Amino acid sequence: MANSPQAKKRARQNEKRAAVNKNRRSRIRTFLRKVEEAIASGDKESAVAALRAAQPELMRGVTKGIFHKNTASRKMSRLSARVKSIA
Repeated sequence: MANSPQAKKRARQNEKRAAVNKNRRSRIRTFLRKVEEAIASGDKESAVAALRAAQPELMRGVTKGIFHKNTASRKMSRLSARVKSIA
């Protein structure tokens, strides 16, 4: 348990930042899920549109420290390859 004023303040800051990070991660996952659903439906136009919307969100997550750069790149690469393979 935090005893010093500095440690108490740090605990408060950590709670706020955890909440913000949780919201950001949830938002990114929603965008990724929309791409997955478009791929599953087989609609290439909507899949491409969803992928274009998801890319900046995922990269924003990298700059905010939610995801590692390589993780985001791997996700984008795999998603774009799956969208490309839709006939």
